[in-house]
Amino acid sequence: MSISTSGHTIHVEDTHKPHHQYHLVNPSPWPIIGATSVFTMAVGGALYMHKYPLGKFLLPLGLVMVLFTMFNWWKNVVHEGRVDHAHTPVVRKGLRLGMALFILSEVMFFFAFFFGYFHASLMPSGILDGLWVVKPGVWPPAGIKTFDPWHIPFMNTLILLLSGTTVTWAHHELLHNKQKDLVKALAITVFLGASFTCFQAYEYIHAPFGFKQGIFASNFYMATGFHGLHVLIGTIFLTICMIRAGKGQFTEEHHLGFEFAAWYWHFVDVVWLFLFVFVYVLGGSK
Repeated sequence: MSISTSGHTIHVEDTHKPHHQYHLVNPSPWPIIGATSVFTMAVGGALYMHKYPLGKFLLPLGLVMVLFTMFNWWKNVVHEGRVDHAHTPVVRKGLRLGMALFILSEVMFFFAFFFGYFHASLMPSGILDGLWVVKPGVWPPAGIKTFDPWHIPFMNTLILLLSGTTVTWAHHELLHNKQKDLVKALAITVFLGASFTCFQAYEYIHAPFGFKQGIFASNFYMATGFHGLHVLIGTIFLTICMIRAGKGQFTEEHHLGFEFAAWYWHFVDVVWLFLFVFVYVLGGSK
């Protein structure tokens, strides 16, 4: 910054301008509010499962608080990138690393479900196993009628594979600054994601077994159910990206929000392929 006095120019250093590319976050209330919200939801969930009356109040309250925190916190992050221009190349590199580590943690999350499923299916326990085996174990267990993998599961596989191509199409249009085609491709992807959720809900409603009907049922619903939750979250993620794309908030250089949504969606696609092959096709045959 320069100041002119009596024909002389004095150069004064601007102390407010950072001399590095790192983003120092301003004091924010959202970490403590988020921690309080998650704690409230966890306590409410525990009380609700143990049938305490207070749980019916704390669980939905904590859920609303968590959603409120997520909305406002991510809104601040978008503001930092678009208005404050705080997402420098160094910051973007760090955010990408953070998203990659998050997806890695999700990989380990599903690894636990697959490990439990493979352990139960490859080494099924026999009747009276541990005392003397009256009858060797079989998989799926006797009395379990499994799904036809080439009906709704196969259709959902095609839906997710197609959605993977449409989200890649959206990325291609974004890189070529075709905003209308970007929104169109995202709209198709969101529709496909919602269709998957509807078909899975139909499958659950007409399932021939319930959650409590043995180890096959519990493994099936835990693995496919959590995957369905991830599809729902990914669909919401892409819906927000579609809204932002309609407002012209993504450019060829700055589109981290969409990039992360695409990563997440491809991860969901890959997990479903494993579920379809090992749970529906191979796990459903005796």
